[in-house]
Amino acid sequence: MLRRMLFDLPLMRSGVFREHAFPQLGLSSAQGITFPAILLGLISTFLNSFPVRPQGNIKRHPEGGPGNDEQKDPEDSDTQTQEERGRTGLGRIFASFSHRNYQLYYIGHGTSLIGTWMQVTAEGWLVYQLTGSPLALGLVRFLHAIPVTLFTIPGGTFADRFDKRRILLATQTLSMTLAFVLFGLVYTERIEVWHVGLLGMFLGFANAFDIPARQSFIIDIVGKKDLMNAIVLNSSMFNGARIVGPALAGLLISFAGMATCFLVNAFSFLAVILSYLCMKLPKTDRPPLQKSMRHETMEAVRFVRANKNVASVLVLVATASVFGICYVVLLPVFAKDILHVGPGGYGYLMTSNGIGALLGAFALASFGDRFSRKSLLYTGILGFSTALLFFALSRHFWLTSFLLACAGWFMILFFSTANTIVQLATPDSIRGRVMGIYSFCFIGLSPFGGLFAGVNARMTSAVIAVVFSATVCILVTLVLWWNSPNDRNPFSPNPKTHQKD
Repeated sequence: MLRRMLFDLPLMRSGVFREHAFPQLGLSSAQGITFPAILLGLISTFLNSFPVRPQGNIKRHPEGGPGNDEQKDPEDSDTQTQEERGRTGLGRIFASFSHRNYQLYYIGHGTSLIGTWMQVTAEGWLVYQLTGSPLALGLVRFLHAIPVTLFTIPGGTFADRFDKRRILLATQTLSMTLAFVLFGLVYTERIEVWHVGLLGMFLGFANAFDIPARQSFIIDIVGKKDLMNAIVLNSSMFNGARIVGPALAGLLISFAGMATCFLVNAFSFLAVILSYLCMKLPKTDRPPLQKSMRHETMEAVRFVRANKNVASVLVLVATASVFGICYVVLLPVFAKDILHVGPGGYGYLMTSNGIGALLGAFALASFGDRFSRKSLLYTGILGFSTALLFFALSRHFWLTSFLLACAGWFMILFFSTANTIVQLATPDSIRGRVMGIYSFCFIGLSPFGGLFAGVNARMTSAVIAVVFSATVCILVTLVLWWNSPNDRNPFSPNPKTHQKD
């Protein structure tokens, strides 16, 4: 009934919807139809044009190793093979939309991400308005990120021990509550900068458990075959929200006040919460909890150390996070002191980077399955590092914008491929923990990268800092590439996939 509630608009307006669908969500008919439900139903009219792939034949085995944790009937495999061969154009780009659960996820999480970027934009403006200090801006962002650094690996262990959907519902509910608290403080004009920092730490704590659970949850709703496509579409969702959210925040701050951004963000969490509630997931048999969290965490660490391919990918991700992403921290310096374009030009540079990433996501969704993952991985990181190197040396605004777009394009190529490789090479039973390690390398180390870039730029210059960081990325990549296996695709999860790839 929940599925019909979201994908049959005439039913939503009928009495049947009020009598049967609302009780399943814990609502009464007197409360009326919520806006997120209407939003999900309207957008799904477009998504229903994609054929829905049956998911009932997939059986998950928590203790199964790579390549043997999905069992399907031979007839089902033949049907999907024919379907794969028939994918062209939009069918290839939006392959993950053939899964109804992913449709729900994309709509709900995409709506929430727009609200999140609105809050990020408004929060930065708020902190600077309260303090007038760039140092305060950096400190607040550090307080947001440090809980992820400290707790994302334990968060991955939680993802393996408990139901991922329940973890995601808890973290999203906590994030929504924090947004409402921030709105209340700003609306009543009682907000102080320490309030923003404290709420940011709580939000970072929620993200530390949300990120690994969400990363490892994607394969549960699309399967292994469409995992890379789903990861790429998630990147397009993120970068699309990064473009739309700040623009909407600027309009709301100008015409409705800063508090409105936090209120809109709080309500946007209802969309993702409702999408999780409406998913129909296969039953997963979880083994009883017999080991301590420390022992389970060390299992994932030992797996990474024993798997040379996964370890190499994580080293590349950590290198890109610490050294590669530093250009974002120093971009205001390039805009103001090197290119002399001011706030408007700075905004355009950020937009160029986001547009490049968005285009890269759609390009990877189109041709990602035509090349080996090794080629995509190393092309992405080398292209990203080279674009950063030339960005640091550029003194022309439009050339710099183009190079930032290229950096965004290759960045998505690299990180999406790295995420896919790690997930496909990891058994189901420890995927949450390994993705916790991945999230630590990707997000948890980024505060230290920004701090290093700032110190380096102060001791030398912003140009030298970016050139140094890009050079480190290139050298580390070349060393790992030189020592990688010579076969076409060493990152396949099993021999069968290796042969097909």
